[in-house]
Amino acid sequence: MNNNLKALAGMILMATVVAAQGQTDASSTAKKPATRKAHHAVEKKPSIESQIESLRQEMDSQRSQINSLQQQLTQKDAQLQQAQQAASAAQSAAEQAQQAANAQQAQVTETTQNVASLQGAVSDLKTNTQSIVTTVQDQQAQVKKAIESPDTIHYKGITLSPAGSFIEAATVWRSGATGGDINTPFTSIPLEYSDDAQISEFFGSGRQSRLALKATGKAANATLTGYYEMDWLGTGITSNNNQSNSYVMRMRQLWAQAAMNSGWTFTGGQMWSLATETTQGLSNGTEILPATIDPQYVAGFVWARQYGFRVTKNLGTKAWIGASAENAETLNPAGSSLPLNEVIGSAGTGGGLYNSTANYSFNLAPDMIAKVAFEPGYGHYEVFGIARFFRDRVYPNANSTSTSGTSAGAYNDSTVGGAIGGSARLPLATKKLTFALKGLYGQGTGRYGSSTIADTTLRPDGQLALLHNFSAMTTIEANPTKRLNLYFNYGGDYVGRRYWGKEGYGSTLTAMSGCNTEPIPGTAATNSGSGFTPSTPSNCSGNNKDVQEFSTGYWYNLYNGPMGRLRQGIQYSYFRRDLWSGAGGTTNPGGGAHGTDNVLETSFRYYLP
Repeated sequence: MNNNLKALAGMILMATVVAAQGQTDASSTAKKPATRKAHHAVEKKPSIESQIESLRQEMDSQRSQINSLQQQLTQKDAQLQQAQQAASAAQSAAEQAQQAANAQQAQVTETTQNVASLQGAVSDLKTNTQSIVTTVQDQQAQVKKAIESPDTIHYKGITLSPAGSFIEAATVWRSGATGGDINTPFTSIPLEYSDDAQISEFFGSGRQSRLALKATGKAANATLTGYYEMDWLGTGITSNNNQSNSYVMRMRQLWAQAAMNSGWTFTGGQMWSLATETTQGLSNGTEILPATIDPQYVAGFVWARQYGFRVTKNLGTKAWIGASAENAETLNPAGSSLPLNEVIGSAGTGGGLYNSTANYSFNLAPDMIAKVAFEPGYGHYEVFGIARFFRDRVYPNANSTSTSGTSAGAYNDSTVGGAIGGSARLPLATKKLTFALKGLYGQGTGRYGSSTIADTTLRPDGQLALLHNFSAMTTIEANPTKRLNLYFNYGGDYVGRRYWGKEGYGSTLTAMSGCNTEPIPGTAATNSGSGFTPSTPSNCSGNNKDVQEFSTGYWYNLYNGPMGRLRQGIQYSYFRRDLWSGAGGTTNPGGGAHGTDNVLETSFRYYLP
């Protein structure tokens, strides 16, 4: 700044000197005419001292101006410095303010996050509180329900449930009398010309009412279960081992089970045969039975309810395998003109706790059954096989038609039978309609068909001969509403003929000439009174060929809720029993015979919840 002032002062000084010089020259030029005019008065010239003095004064004035300018510049510098300082202070203040603003913003952001976190925590607390309240309320409701209306009874770590128990009032009307309760004896459907086929029968019964109790306990690596189920459909006179082991009071099921967490399940006791179709894998308790009122179910239905020891394995959620050893029983050999030189079993003895009026076979081994079940995502499918082991003791030197002869050369004869079977159950129309098909084909398995049709006959020499058997049933069920179930069943049990001349099963030489003639009543009154001895036609002793049944009905839930279930049902069934043809005559040229029956059943049931 000082150098600038000095330069400015120099310029001013030079400008002053130049101006003074110009004035001197002008004065000299102006004075020349005066010399020419000498006659004018001579003017007085300024002195050099005065000019210098004047110049000095001008310089002092200019110096004064310069000093003034310098002071102004100094003031401007001071002001500029102050302004710079103020700007610097302002910048610093602005930076501080920005930092403070950033800090404030960060604090605001943190506060916002804290508020949001706090709001979330409050919301979670509200949700958790509501969840806790709901849980507590649910638990209170469950405790109240468990106290006031428990689904199960708890006893020392196990649960007891009577689910499956019901009381029934049932009726049955048949167009042809069978002399039976609500169980229909399929192989005893009266022939069309028998005297009992000409008269109907009606019975009312509560004997199918059922009691059930299931006990379940959880162990560390398994679920333990015991199950008991009984009804009143057995009698001390007819109880036997043929199909349902129906001893009084009738033990329907009585088994114990260990279901391991690894997927293995071990079950032992009296239960539905592994041959019976199930709906969930191979689990006991999920057997799918025809929706019928008749306790004998439907012709063609494959089942047994007997002792068994079963092992199954869950292979995941879509496949199961299982095997069982089950009680064996050979139905009495059927046929005509059968030999008497063999022993297969005996009537029950009191000491053996068997029914003394029923025959029990001397079994070689239990029936063996293996099964695979599939649930690929649509429907339920099963494939199974049955192996059966038959034997008798043959006396070749005994008279085949009497007890004469000797026991020399007696031997035990044995043979193996079996069958393959399967089932498929398909849900249709968004599970409102179900189609099912099941069947069994093989030799010596008549007792597994619902008709308990024959499974063996005898050769002329007394050896056992197995019969071909076929059982099949088709089912359609509809559930148009939650209350209503409609069902349609068609099935049948068939047995093939096997004979040697007049001996064997289904012989074409069997007398069938009297099948089309109604007989007169029998002469022996088993009840010590008249009118209780209906008879079958004479000379009409052909063997059963098949039994077929068509049945349809409905179940309607009048009530289904926490107090249990109240159901009502009506069913109509049409039966046809055919005999193998034989030697006919003028009254029966074809040599065949059959019987039909129309059956109407009703049921009114109350199930425990």
